[in-house]
Amino acid sequence: MASSDPPGDDSLYPIAVLIDELRNEDVQLRLNSIKKLSTIALALGVERTRTELIPFLTDTIYDEDEVLLALAEQLGEFTLLVGGPEHVHCLLPPLESLATVEETVVRDKAVESLRKISAQHSPADLEQHFVPLVKRLSSGDWFTSRTSACGLFGVCYPRVSSTVKADLRSHFRNLCQDDTPMVRRAAAGKLGEFAKVVELEFLKSDLIPMFVNLAQDEQDSVRLLAVEACVSIASLLPQDDVEQLVMPMLRQASEDKSWRVRYMVADKFTDLQKAVGAEITKTDLVLAFQNLLKDCEAEVRAAAAHKVKDFCQNLEPSVQETVIMTNILPCVKELVSDANQHVKSALASVIMGLSPILGKHNTVEHLLPLFLLQLKDECPEVRLNIISNLDCVNEVIGIQQLSQSLLPAIVELAEDSKWRVRLAIIEYMPLLAGQLGMEFFDEKLNSLCMTWLVDHVYAIREAATLNLKKLVEKFGSDWEIGRASCRERV
Repeated sequence: MASSDPPGDDSLYPIAVLIDELRNEDVQLRLNSIKKLSTIALALGVERTRTELIPFLTDTIYDEDEVLLALAEQLGEFTLLVGGPEHVHCLLPPLESLATVEETVVRDKAVESLRKISAQHSPADLEQHFVPLVKRLSSGDWFTSRTSACGLFGVCYPRVSSTVKADLRSHFRNLCQDDTPMVRRAAAGKLGEFAKVVELEFLKSDLIPMFVNLAQDEQDSVRLLAVEACVSIASLLPQDDVEQLVMPMLRQASEDKSWRVRYMVADKFTDLQKAVGAEITKTDLVLAFQNLLKDCEAEVRAAAAHKVKDFCQNLEPSVQETVIMTNILPCVKELVSDANQHVKSALASVIMGLSPILGKHNTVEHLLPLFLLQLKDECPEVRLNIISNLDCVNEVIGIQQLSQSLLPAIVELAEDSKWRVRLAIIEYMPLLAGQLGMEFFDEKLNSLCMTWLVDHVYAIREAATLNLKKLVEKFGSDWEIGRASCRERV
C-alpha cells in the first residue's frame, strides 16, 4: 500500500517524473521540465544537485534551441541551489557547452549567465576555474566558442593577478586578429567594455593597436563596431592621447566608403563629442558633423539630423552661437527641403530645440521661416513633429509672435480645399490645444473646430466630433458648457 512506502520515496517521486520528462521525445515536455529545474534542485538538495543534476544536464546538451535557451537562463540563477559562491564553479561545464552551440540566442544567454555567476567567484576561483574556461573558449576550433569568449574578458579581468591579466590581454588580441569576421566583430563589440577595466598603461600599449586594426578591418560590420569602442577609449584617455591615438581613426570612419560605418558615426556623434572634449569638437567634429548632414545616403543624413539639437547644446558656450549660425544652420536649411521624408521628419523632431539655444532674434529671423516650411510639408509626420514641439518656440518668442507667424499657416492648412489635409490638422488639434492653452486656443482656433462639424465631407465631420471629445477631456467640463451654445447653432 502507498501508506507503507517510506516518505522519502513519495517526496522524490515528482523529481523522477521531471527527470524522465527531460529525456522525453516531446519538446514541450522537455521545455516544461527545464523551466522547473529550480524545483528539482530544491528537492534534491545542494549535494545531489552538484553531483547528479548538473552532470546530467551537462551530458544532455544536445536539444532543441528553445530548450537550450531556457536551460542557459535557468543556470544563471543556480548559485544558491548548488551551495552558494564556494561551489558556483560547478555550473561552468554546462554553461561552457551552451556557449559553443550554433544558435546565437542560446550562446548569448549562456554568456549572460556566465557573466552573472563570474561575480560570485572568489579571485582564487576565478583564476582556477573561470579564466581557464575563457581561454578554452577563445582557443576553440569553432568560431561559435571564440565569439562567446569575447564577452567574458571584461568581467574577470579586474579581479585576477597581473600574470593572468597579461595572459587575458594576449588572448583578446588573438581574437581581434581572428581569421573569422564573426569573431573579429564580437571582439570589436566588446573592446570598449574591456578597455574600461584595463589599466591606462596597457590600454595604450595593447588595446589601442587592437582598436586601430579593427577600425581598418576589411569588413564594414567590424569597422562600424570599432566606432562604439572609440567612444569608450576616447573617454578614458588624456586629451593629447585622444588627438594622437583616436582621432585619425575617427576621421577615417566619418568618411568611410561604407554608409553603415558613417551611419554609426552619426548615431554615436554626441557620445563621441562628449568623449573627445570641447577643443577637438571645435577643431574636428564640427566639420565632420557638417559632412554627415550632407551625406549622400539618406540614412546617414537622418541619423545626423536626429543629433542636431544635442550636438548644438553640447557646444562650448563661447563658440556655440557662432558655430550654429555659421556651420550648422546652412546644413539645416538644406535638410528642411530634403528629398527623403525620414530625413525631414528626423530634423522636424529636434529643430524646435534650437530656439532656446539661439534666442528670440535668431529664432524669428532664421528659424521661423524653416518652421513654416515644415508646417506645410506634405509628410504628416513632419507636420506632427513641428506641432508637437511648439512649446519650445513659445517659451522663446512668446505667444503673440507665435500667433502672428505660425498660426496663420496652421489655419491655412485647416481650411485647405483638400479634405485629407484638413483631416490631418484636425487630428493635431488636441495636441495643439495642449501646447497653446485654453484661452489662446478659444480665441484663435475654437471657431475652426466648430466649422468642421458642418463640413461637407463626412470623414471631416466624424473626425471633428472625436476632436471635440478629446478637447473636452483636455480642458474639462467648464469648457464644454461654454461651448454648448456653439454646438446648438450647429
